[in-house]
Amino acid sequence: MSSIPEHGRPRLLAEGNYSICSMGPGNFTHGLMGVNLQMDDVTTWALWLSIIAICLIVIIARLAQGGVAQLRHLFNLRTDPVQQAYWARNGTVIWPWLKKNLTYAPLCKKRHNRNLQVARLNMGTIPSRFHTTLLTLYILSNIVYCCFLDYKSCNKSALLAELRGRTGHLAFVNMMPLMVFAGRNNAFIPLLRVSFDTFNIFHRWIGRLVAVEAIVHTSAWIAAKHIADSMAHKKHGIMEALHGNSFLDWGTVSLIAMVIIVFQASSAIRHLAYETFLHLHQFLAFFAFLGAAIHGYQGELPLTNYVYVTVAFWFLERIIRLSKIIYRNFGLYSGTRVTVEALPEACRVTFELERPWQLRPGCHVYAHFPTLTWSLTSHPFSIAWYDTRPTPYRSLEDEKLPSSTKDLDAPLSERTTTSITLIMSKKEGMTSKLHAKARASPSGIINIRGFVEGPYGGQESLHSYGTVLLFAGGVGITHQLSHVRDLLESYNDSTSAVRKIVLIWSVRTQDVFDWVHPWMTEIFKMPHRREILKVLLFVTKPRHAGDVVSRSTQVQMYGGRCKPGKIVEEEFEKRVGAMAVTVCGPGAFADEVRMATRERVQEGVVDLMEESFSW
Repeated sequence: MSSIPEHGRPRLLAEGNYSICSMGPGNFTHGLMGVNLQMDDVTTWALWLSIIAICLIVIIARLAQGGVAQLRHLFNLRTDPVQQAYWARNGTVIWPWLKKNLTYAPLCKKRHNRNLQVARLNMGTIPSRFHTTLLTLYILSNIVYCCFLDYKSCNKSALLAELRGRTGHLAFVNMMPLMVFAGRNNAFIPLLRVSFDTFNIFHRWIGRLVAVEAIVHTSAWIAAKHIADSMAHKKHGIMEALHGNSFLDWGTVSLIAMVIIVFQASSAIRHLAYETFLHLHQFLAFFAFLGAAIHGYQGELPLTNYVYVTVAFWFLERIIRLSKIIYRNFGLYSGTRVTVEALPEACRVTFELERPWQLRPGCHVYAHFPTLTWSLTSHPFSIAWYDTRPTPYRSLEDEKLPSSTKDLDAPLSERTTTSITLIMSKKEGMTSKLHAKARASPSGIINIRGFVEGPYGGQESLHSYGTVLLFAGGVGITHQLSHVRDLLESYNDSTSAVRKIVLIWSVRTQDVFDWVHPWMTEIFKMPHRREILKVLLFVTKPRHAGDVVSRSTQVQMYGGRCKPGKIVEEEFEKRVGAMAVTVCGPGAFADEVRMATRERVQEGVVDLMEESFSW
């Protein structure tokens, strides 16, 4: 933080015939005097090149994975299980080793998505070993850049000025990935096939890094100002400098907002009151960026354009989101219609959309209910089921009255209606209000105003695998149902390599089965279902031991906890071709599946895919 340049645009190291050594400390408390702009530019390029290098490595790895998957898919479209044996074996030892010890590995033993709790407060999750490695390298590189100073300088104030310039410079640079990684429409998500949840981890840590750099930036200015004031025998020089100086004032506003965000964005606060956190977080972020932009503009500081571009990214992302909502949900005469049905500890919510969607298995949407809550926040939910059918007659859309009662049910020509259904487990906040409102209805069903944004996710295809294990815990079944349906349809159409599907669902009580009963009925009616689909149901807290009864060899029910390690071991020995293991459920359950999968990756081709909303 520095004051407005006193005489036009500031210069780099010296003015006139004065040298650094002969200058007084007061010369280094404003402008760019003592700031090494050339080295600042070098560190900027080094930072960007490191980000680009990481992206290129991930892209190359994804292309290699995609190429192998495509070949495996094409060669196994019409093969029998025995002929897929070639693709069940690892072709190299390097990639399986990396999966076990880096990409799939938790930081320590087993805990990754299971929340840390201290005094019953949710302290968040621990990044994986791969994520921790990237974050550590990124943070260490910033520390090295900040410490790469001219320690031989004969003027201590000049050294502080160089540190002030370096940390402020890097804070501006880091603001760009900080903002880009926070967006749902981040272009790197489909490019790198990396989930939004992963980018959210990087967003949080880069945000903390920016706040620390801003604190060091300010501290360096305060130290230099204190030295100058001491030599000038001033007692309140810092307060006098702040008084009436909008350049310093806006820098202070940005700093205070960043520091508050560091504490306000902690996992404990996020999970206690997410909607309140989100609104306050956006409010503080607005002033953090606004203060930084004005601070840079008034001081004619380098890289101020970075802040402008970052803010432009934010507006563009918001425009894309708003455009999706308008296009998907609003037609010329009507909008999305929402039906809510109360279920045991959950709601089945169906959105009848205005326009057809191209939905991918495993994708999710964000649901908005403006009449239910005052906030404009939205929450992510996996799409459990979708239907596309001919659009029924609507007189307003057809611009004429029906000629008979039969016309009311006649579909409009060349028009289809898409409906998507979500299962919203009753938690605190919006889902609790929605469940209470539906339960209060005599029929348990209500119609309300709402709309959805999306679809997002669904980056991974399971069509190239001979064996697919789908683990679900609780409401995580919604993510897996679309995969089961898609894989059965592709098997019947001979468009996938899948020959074996195992759906594993762990629930607390049998009441939860009502959530997906109509869709499981449809799945069980699909052709060739008995040939490739096996369902394993685990009830951890059955009301009566006699209630846990297996209906057939294809649908088996067990009482007690699910043991992913045992299931993965058994299915791995009987696998057909390459095997995919996917999981969506509570953090502890997902960590068990992760550990079981890691134990097998070096023995054959096994890939792990995890769906989580840890933010």
